[in-house]
Amino acid sequence: MIYLDNSATTKPFDEVIDSYTKVAKTYFGNPSSLHGIGGQAEKLLSQSRTQIANLLRVKPQEVIFTSGGSEGNNLAIKGTALQYQNRGKHIITTSIEHPSVSEACEQLKELGFEITYLPVDDNGVVSLENLKEAIREDTIMVSIIHVNNEVGTVQPIEEIGKLLEKFPKIIYHVDHVQGIGKTTLDLDKAKLDLCTFSGHKFNGLKGTGFLFVRHGVRIKPLISGGGQEMQKRAGTENVAGFVALAKALRLTIENRDETIKQLSKLKGAIIERLSMISGIRVHTPVRNSAPHIINFSINGLKPEVFVHLLEERDIFVSTTSACSSQNNEPSKTLLAMGVPHVLANSSIRISLSSQNKLEELPNLIDAVESAIHQLQNVMGENNGI
Repeated sequence: MIYLDNSATTKPFDEVIDSYTKVAKTYFGNPSSLHGIGGQAEKLLSQSRTQIANLLRVKPQEVIFTSGGSEGNNLAIKGTALQYQNRGKHIITTSIEHPSVSEACEQLKELGFEITYLPVDDNGVVSLENLKEAIREDTIMVSIIHVNNEVGTVQPIEEIGKLLEKFPKIIYHVDHVQGIGKTTLDLDKAKLDLCTFSGHKFNGLKGTGFLFVRHGVRIKPLISGGGQEMQKRAGTENVAGFVALAKALRLTIENRDETIKQLSKLKGAIIERLSMISGIRVHTPVRNSAPHIINFSINGLKPEVFVHLLEERDIFVSTTSACSSQNNEPSKTLLAMGVPHVLANSSIRISLSSQNKLEELPNLIDAVESAIHQLQNVMGENNGI
């Protein structure tokens, strides 16, 4: 099997599964309980929070555990909007955000908020000048995705942070779900107020994640019913999941430099070979892109059929983001980048992990060429050629 859909989800590390199993079996108490079993669970939860904080060089009380990226983004955006709505109701984001950001913003419109969606250039990058021009007296938040989940474009997060220092009342949120482990981002240097992480994107478990909330930043909780997570997210904590999350983050950061080097080499080799195939157009920019995502189009061919043809060869890729792949709509990211509709409607995403090897490349390219040939023959027959 060649698994190339790591932006959708990654395979958990064995050590992560082992940690989860041990804690779930042995330390099953509710961390809010006063007895000894609950105390053991609370201690593990606290240790996991501290470990994550140390890895990111932040304070433990700035780490709020969540169920993953979608909840983290919703908590950041809606929580900020509800907390600071008396200050203003204007939010700035981009035209290429993950649905958990864009749809949260659209929901806020129903509550009277106004959303500005910044355009991007043909590489998918936002302009600092456009951002500066969009800022108003009633702007309360700027939310920017770090690594685009479809094409891999990396936004100038630090530069945006420097710009927003001049506007101290604006809350700065970054969706770092696709960036962790494949790029470097210093939360303090980038002047972030909020930052979203999802465990299953860095070889942790689904249903785990956390939101960085800088000390002094207030957000309204979206889930009420208890005082857990510094009163920002009610509900009994998934202790085993969060212990496993901390383990996954430690392993990811310890191996980050080597992983980036390996992925960059593999990505370059794949793009070079894909570019030699007639009819393929690669959309992932050469510069300012993460090392694990490759997006390309096959002009006029149905991407979902292409995906299944590769699956028959035990190779797994995707179309757009996993959250949007069943909608059968063209990629909004590619459309925002100025890609023609026919190409945006036939895009394929390859997303890598450290478990992928250069030795897999010949099988991948052979499968791609074979799938294209099959689809072209079918199209020719349908057109009477």
